[in-house]
Amino acid sequence: MPSDCLFCRIVAGELPSSQIYADDDVVAIRDIAPQAPTHVLLLARKHVASVRELGPEQAGLMDRLFAAGAKLAEQEGVAADGYRLVVNVGRNGGQTVDHLHVHMLGGRPMTWPPG
Repeated sequence: MPSDCLFCRIVAGELPSSQIYADDDVVAIRDIAPQAPTHVLLLARKHVASVRELGPEQAGLMDRLFAAGAKLAEQEGVAADGYRLVVNVGRNGGQTVDHLHVHMLGGRPMTWPPG
C-alpha cells in the first residue's frame, strides 16, 4: 500500500469515509463531491494504480467491482431506472486518484456524451 494513496488509506480505515459496502475485494463509499443524487465509489481493496496496470494477478477484479456496482444500484434504489458505471483512466480520462475505482452514478437521467 503506497502511504500517500488516499484510497488505500480509506480502505485501511486510516481516514474517515461513508462506507456502505465491503467484501474481500471491494470497499464502497459515498463520493464526497457527488455528481448525481447517488454517487458511490467502488474501490479495489488492493492497490492498483489504474486499468492500465491490470495484469494476470488481478484477473476478475473488474468483474467483482462491476458486480458490486450492480448490487449497490439495487440497494440504492437506482437499478430499475438505470445507472452508470464509470472508470476513468489517466489524467485526460478524468482520473484524479491513482487507485483503481469505479463510479456508480444514478438517480437522474445521464447525458451523452459525458464530459
